[in-house]
Amino acid sequence: MDLTFSEEQDELRKVVRSFLAKHSDEAQVRRLAADPRGHDPVVWRRMAGELGLQGLAVPEEYGGSGFGYVDLGIVFEEAGRALLCGPYFATVALAAEALLRCADEQARRDLLPGVASGATIATLALTEDGGRWDEPGIRLTARHIAAGWRLTGAKTYVPDGHLADLLLVAARTPNGISLFAVDTGDAPGLARTPLPTLDQTRKQARVEFTDTPARLLGTEGAAWPALERTLATAAVLLAAEQVGGAAAALDAAVAYAKIREQYGRPIGSFQAVKHKCADLLVEIESARSAAYGGLWALDAGDEQEIAIAAALAGAFCSEAFVRAAGDNIQVHGGIGFTWEHPAHLYFKRAKSSEALLGTPSYHRELLATRLGI
Repeated sequence: MDLTFSEEQDELRKVVRSFLAKHSDEAQVRRLAADPRGHDPVVWRRMAGELGLQGLAVPEEYGGSGFGYVDLGIVFEEAGRALLCGPYFATVALAAEALLRCADEQARRDLLPGVASGATIATLALTEDGGRWDEPGIRLTARHIAAGWRLTGAKTYVPDGHLADLLLVAARTPNGISLFAVDTGDAPGLARTPLPTLDQTRKQARVEFTDTPARLLGTEGAAWPALERTLATAAVLLAAEQVGGAAAALDAAVAYAKIREQYGRPIGSFQAVKHKCADLLVEIESARSAAYGGLWALDAGDEQEIAIAAALAGAFCSEAFVRAAGDNIQVHGGIGFTWEHPAHLYFKRAKSSEALLGTPSYHRELLATRLGI
């Protein structure tokens, strides 16, 4: 296994970083965080049309470019650095991955081209009021009638659930956990409510179903293994995003420490500040190794290694981002606590991401279980 980036991957990073520097700067992040839509449709279309980011890791037979997870991880790392506002994580890391993992070839051919082209915003609706990301936490029910399947219940904390064109819904049927597709354009009995969450750079919603028609994907009762793998992949991609955000926070802290003076000296020359930044660098580089290890495991395709690497990355990178964002505020001092400074945007993203796919303690428990400890 080659654990280095190719010239093409380095160029991909440069292109994505340049694009996001223009279209996801602080002013844009603040504007979109205040926008109920949470993203700029023009930028979303350009991400798909000019860069092909939505379909980067989607196989070519479904309208994508067929690149690997390492390439996709580079995009997520840069998105995290820029605090990209938009349904990219929901569409690519959750929905597209769930479609690729479900045992339904026709569904992939029907639904993935729209996702890959950017025409379809999609998400995975899994968590409910208990906030659990495991199989027992799924209580929403699906029943089969002559006209097809109907969903009844509620999902919450659904990333970009208020604006998604396509909802992939995990539901409980008499035979177990099943996955369903709901086209939100004409779905009766569907109600979606944006949630006033801590981090408005990544919108979440509560979605309620009342006898809502849905399309069964794959075999009834057999969806949990595919969903579990989807969550593992998403955990690694989220870890890459968290590494990008943590690195941006450290860069901001170091830059400020070089110019802010106290007692006639830059504060970066003080031992307490130097040690804080040095310790943070070590932690972020360790988190980067965990995230990259997960990406290479995904490309290698070893299911056991993927499960272990995903749990490790999910636990370590979440905590590293929270610490980096918090220490960035501390280094900046009083100005770092103000609304006018961008430090709080990274801290809020760090805290919301920490719980997005399960807390660090949840991932450590998964890791221990998968290692047989």
